[in-house]
Order: sequence, then structure tokens, then C-alpha cells
Amino acid sequence: MAPLPKFPPVVQLLVCAGGIYVSFMVWALCQERLSTTPYEHRSIPGRSDKFRAVVFLNTVQSVFSTISALVFLYLTKYKAGQSFRSLVGLPPPRPKTATARLPQRRTSIDTRGAPISTSSPPASSLLKTYAFISLVSSLASPFGFLSLSHISFPTLLLGKSCKLVPVMLMNIILYRRKFPLHKYALVGLVTAGIWAFMAFKPQSKPAKGPATSSLLGMVLLGINLVLDGVVNATQDHVFATYRPLDGPQMMFFMNLFSTALTIVALLFPTSLTPTLLAPSVARHEFHVLPVDDLAPSVPFNALSSALNFISTHPKAKFDIFLFGLTGAIGQLFIFATLSLYGSLTLVTITVTRKMATMLLSVFVFNHQLTRGQWLGVMLVFGAVAMEALVAMKEKKGKRKL
Repeated sequence: MAPLPKFPPVVQLLVCAGGIYVSFMVWALCQERLSTTPYEHRSIPGRSDKFRAVVFLNTVQSVFSTISALVFLYLTKYKAGQSFRSLVGLPPPRPKTATARLPQRRTSIDTRGAPISTSSPPASSLLKTYAFISLVSSLASPFGFLSLSHISFPTLLLGKSCKLVPVMLMNIILYRRKFPLHKYALVGLVTAGIWAFMAFKPQSKPAKGPATSSLLGMVLLGINLVLDGVVNATQDHVFATYRPLDGPQMMFFMNLFSTALTIVALLFPTSLTPTLLAPSVARHEFHVLPVDDLAPSVPFNALSSALNFISTHPKAKFDIFLFGLTGAIGQLFIFATLSLYGSLTLVTITVTRKMATMLLSVFVFNHQLTRGQWLGVMLVFGAVAMEALVAMKEKKGKRKL
């Protein structure tokens, strides 16, 4: 995404971070309400049920995000006579007589640590990469979800606090990217700070999930983090390879492919649900609800289950709508940040979001932090200050040149 001329880069970054914080704060509230609130049955007095169709919610989210990205592109980028292909960022078709050329050797590095490509691969290559990212992203979530059956929720949060490490490693291993030394220091300090902030958090009530963490749970969590790293690293690779591409264009295609994948999952027959997923997915996807409030019925698939629930619990409609809308708005800020500043900056914002929320509660509600948590805060803000100082020095150096 091209920087907005009216605002300096620092202001743009603050707007992106603020948009991510606010959007996903509301989104998280909607998610919590959908997963924990019993909704009243339309025609059975005193009966309430919880909405547990996770795949259906993911589909709603991807549909809203696809539409939002397309609307945003039409409002901000569309020009009279512009083709849809150009609007969504697909490279122009190559002449049939022209032979395919391999990408030229990358010799320079952009501000995100990604090699700059001087060639433009075909559109089919870009679409395949989008499909790959969507598939890996769709596979990552179930591993994190399944890990909760074997590890405690605080352990999951501690693991997620280290997300910057696999993102940087996947950038280096898969795409041979090089980062300035201060970027490695930034990742180390932020990871250590977030880990300390979460690890030294006082436990006010028993943690959800198993009391101890098993090896299987840690392996599942590790797979989840690696897959997340692959997704972020590949997104950086796409922005480096297809230089005119911007965030909403990637957002459109990723959510379009994700919608296709989740629709397949929604239509998958209940009777064919794999045994491995039965204890988790089946329990959270399917509702055995009365048909016409008389005879019990087992839903054919997750889609019929979700629609059955919505028809008998109409109050859930607004929460589902708000969940999809706030998530789509948040994704616009996420993909803008990703295209402008890269995955390391984006993940830094997302992993510090919870800490920023808790810090706000300290000043608003006078909550207390432990010494270990204050140490974590100092490490994170020290890393951010270091990054800002380096950026200022680089800017002054460019002005002298």
C-alpha cells in the first residue's frame, strides 16, 4: 500500500496500531460473547444454548473480509476504465509468444528486510501463493485449538508471546532474508518482555485446561507457531516480489480462498468427521436441536447445524454480524501494516496488544502489576524506543545524502 501523502510514516503506523487495537478489542468481546453466552430459544421458554459453530464463524469472518477489501479497493483505488484484474493487483497477462523468464537475481533489501525483486512473475504464480497462504493459515488454527486439550491456557499465551521468533526464522530459512542487527535485538527484547509480562501475571483463578502441559500439547503448539511463521514470511515474500501490490489486494484474495476452504469444511458430512477431530471439532460444531420443536434430529453438516441454531436463537444474529464486521475492519488495518512495515512490525503490534490493554486497565482501574510484569513492560518499551532511535538516525542519514 502506498503511503498516504498527508500523513508522515510515524502517524500512519500509530493509526494502523490504534485501528488494530480498537477493532480487535471489540472483535474479542463479540467472540467471547458468542462462545460463552447462552442464547434463548425462540419457542421453548427457559431453554438456552451456546453457539459453538467455529467453522461457520470463520466463514462469516472471511466473507465479510472479502467484501470489505473489495469495497475498500473500489473506494480508494478504482479509476475510470480500470479492469478488475488491475484493481485487485493481478499482473497483466503475458503475450502468448513470450517465453517465461525466471525472476532476476535479487540484490537489494527493502526496509522490512525483504529482498526486492526486479521481475514480475505471472498471475498464476501469485494466485497459487495466495492459495498456499490461505491453506497454511487455515491449518494453523486447528493445531492451536487442539493443543488446549493437552496444555493449560496460560501456557498457550506464553507460547504465543514468542511468535516473533518463528516469524523471523521462517523469513530467514524459507526466503533467505537478512535483517539489520537492531531487528534481531528488537525481536529478542520484545519476546522476552512479553514472555515476562505473561509469565509473572498473578493467577486470580484456576487456569483453564489441563493442570500440566504434555509433550503432545507442546508439539501441537509448536506446529501452530511454525505455520504462523510460514504465513507471515510468505506474505512478506509476496509484497517483495510483486512490488505494486498493497494490503487490501492481498486481503481480498486470502479471504476469498479461505472462504472456499471453510465452505468445504461446512459442507463436510457429519458422519465422515475424522475420529481424531471428533472429541473437539464435532463437539463444538454440531448442535442436536429439535426440528419444529418436536422430533430430535442430528444435523447433516456444520452448515445445517449453524443455520438451525440461528433460526431457533435469533438473538445470535447481531453478535455474528458484529463479529464479522469488526474482524473485517481490523483486517484492513492488519494488511495495511503488513504491506507498509512488514510482518515483524505487525506481529510486534499484535503480541503487545494484550499488554497494552492490561496497562490501560492499570491506569484506569488502578490494577496492580508484579515486578516481573513491570520488567517485561520496560523491555518492550525499551525495544520500541531503540527501534525509533534507529529509524530517526537512518532518516537523518538519508537527508545528508
